[in-house]
Amino acid sequence: MLGLHELDGYGGGNVPMYNRGAMENILEKLAGRLAKISDTPKLDAQVLLAHVLDKPRAWVLAHPEATLTQPQQAALVGALARLERGEPLPYVLGKWEFFGLEFILRPEVLIPRPETELLVETALHWLRAHPERRRVADIGTGSGCIAIALAVNVQEAHIVATDISPTAIDMASRNASKFGVDDRIEFFCCDLFPSRQTFNLRPSTYDLIVANLPYIPTETLRGLRVYGREPTLALDGGADGLDIIRRLLVEAPRYLAPGGLMLLEIEASQGAKVLSLAHDAFAEAEIHLHQDLSGHDRLLEIQV
Repeated sequence: MLGLHELDGYGGGNVPMYNRGAMENILEKLAGRLAKISDTPKLDAQVLLAHVLDKPRAWVLAHPEATLTQPQQAALVGALARLERGEPLPYVLGKWEFFGLEFILRPEVLIPRPETELLVETALHWLRAHPERRRVADIGTGSGCIAIALAVNVQEAHIVATDISPTAIDMASRNASKFGVDDRIEFFCCDLFPSRQTFNLRPSTYDLIVANLPYIPTETLRGLRVYGREPTLALDGGADGLDIIRRLLVEAPRYLAPGGLMLLEIEASQGAKVLSLAHDAFAEAEIHLHQDLSGHDRLLEIQV
């Protein structure tokens, strides 16, 4: 592991704060270590250093001569040790960017993925085209990234966000407060839709339902790098990955308003099966699959 002695001369004590090439050398050493555990070691090294220095990544790249103080060296060594033990970078940082917003993260909450931005983009396009439609449900909210991205970009939206994990609800609530949208998002710890009896709610329907539920088949998940590193509760979709999606599609017709839209992120191989399930649940709806930037089936759209 990269030790403090390997960073000697790069800051602290009486070492000049600007020593030509210091940051470049640290980045090179970090990237070499991270190459064993990351597909993007140079980028991860830059992000990690920016975090330790509390500077933007662009600042790190623009100051190759900058050095680290002793406390910064210690923080860097500790962060690197966590990464080498297998902890994902976003958890080490305690934050991660999604849709241009920086979300607070903990290991009990799924790391937001770039492919989920397709769902947000599609939802925002529909909401902007239907200004009278502002009642939204985000099922399986996790860190709250989808609900919050929608609330930040559509000021009139009122969103109900649910998750079966109390820790996720707490984290999502904190993120909503961070971005000043907690007055327009109601959080419920429940399985799929909030029970009208449990929460003393009036019967309600939603103009837009969005969901990024666990969809990885159990056996597939066990062979993936994320297994044991991110919460299994947020990843495991059962034998074929569709256990929770099936239940959602059965329940959703009772909650989706006439003329409403439902958007559901899926696993790339599930397109045909999910289409069949959706047609069974919504016989009269217009149903489409959208592909992600890699050309994989990623998003189910149901327009009733």
